Amino acid sequence: MSQLIAKEIFLTKGVGKHRERLTSFELALRDAGIASFNLVRVSSIFPPHCKLISKNMGLQQLTPGQIVFCVMSETATNEPHRLVAAAIGIAMPRDTSQFGYLSEHHSYGQTERIAGDYSEDLAAEMLATTLGVSFDPEQSWDEKRKQWKISGDIVKTRNITQTAVGNRTGLWTTVISGAIFIS
Repeated sequence: MSQLIAKEIFLTKGVGKHRERLTSFELALRDAGIASFNLVRVSSIFPPHCKLISKNMGLQQLTPGQIVFCVMSETATNEPHRLVAAAIGIAMPRDTSQFGYLSEHHSYGQTERIAGDYSEDLAAEMLATTLGVSFDPEQSWDEKRKQWKISGDIVKTRNITQTAVGNRTGLWTTVISGAIFIS
């Protein structure tokens, strides 16, 4: 049996609004450019030797109807003016032969920056715990270099975050962020 390990990943996000919750989700998938695929949610490992590519490069490699693995964050509301957020954080070790982490974070009332930073912290913390290292996000971050130091290893992080404010008339508002795997 052959191993199914992603060689590339791209990030995407979207928003959908509709009177039906399911349709608002579909519209968010369309906005993100991934509605034409059969999405299968998986857990949160960034594979060794995997390359982060642009959304355009990734979409060119996929075919409508294809089964596609992803890590996805999703939040929805029908409360007028309620802020919703969906974020994916990534922690990638400099040594590409090691695996990294993806984290999903979905919340209410958090700005894009707060939700995005939180998702990056989650991914970095998960990576640190697999290395057996205690992790303090306030102590490990080097803002000048925009990277984490975990047990002497340099870890790069990033996020993709979608926020939206609930429709004033009570339509369902759905936000998604996703990391899409390409084998």
